[in-house]
Formats: sequence, structure tokens, C-alpha cells
Amino acid sequence: MERTLTEQEISKALDRNKLCSLATIEGNKPKQRYMVLYNEGLSVYLATNRRTHKVEELKDNPHVSLLIGYEIGGSKEDIVIEGTCSICNDDRLKVKVWNDDLSKWFKGPEDPDYVILDIRPAHIHYTEKDGRQREWLA
Repeated sequence: MERTLTEQEISKALDRNKLCSLATIEGNKPKQRYMVLYNEGLSVYLATNRRTHKVEELKDNPHVSLLIGYEIGGSKEDIVIEGTCSICNDDRLKVKVWNDDLSKWFKGPEDPDYVILDIRPAHIHYTEKDGRQREWLA
């Protein structure tokens, strides 16, 4: 496996894939759910309600895994991000991540239940469309 994956390549791949599966730990078992992904470079953000189970799980164990990409038949890239997550209430970040789709769940970026999950990657495994695999380590 090559180790030449650059932050710019990862950022571009994340820009092409806006849906991910977030895995947290509940007790001692993994739990997954689909989320919409927002990113600026390697800064990965997920919008959620502070009252969800995932927020409670992250308070107990901040380690996460994200599965991004892939289509049946392997026609698209596959990205796995392992890292840690913090729950962020920063007003500037909430405004930056906000989009009209979130109005289905929140009154606006100032909604007290609206929080951002801030993912800090430690390891990224990337499989290209042609099957070539590369990785990035923090």
C-alpha cells in the first residue's frame, strides 16, 4: 500500500462525497447511522441535534469511524476515516455549516439543539476507483 495520499487529494474526494456512515460506540458495541458530511479540507463536520443518542455516545467515547463513497460494482472511490469527535457549539461554525436542508430539523443556526460534530481524522484509508489503496496518517 502506498503512503502518498495528500491532504489535497483527500479534500477533493470528500468534496465529491457528501453522504457518510458515522460509527460510534454504544456501550461496547458499534452503532452506525447515515449523515450528511460537510468539510473544509480535512476538517470534517456533521450537523446533529444535541439530544440524540450519538451525542451521548460521543460524550462517553469520542472515537469514531466514517465510511464515505462507494457504489455497487466498485465504480466510485471508498474512504474510511478513523478519528475523534468533539461536540461543538461555536456560533461561527454553526453558521458556516448551516444550509436550508437543516431547517427540517432546526429553527436556524441559533437553535440551541443544533450542534456540530467536529471530526479530527487520525487515519484515512482511501481506495481509488481502480482499486489502488493509499493511506494518510495524522
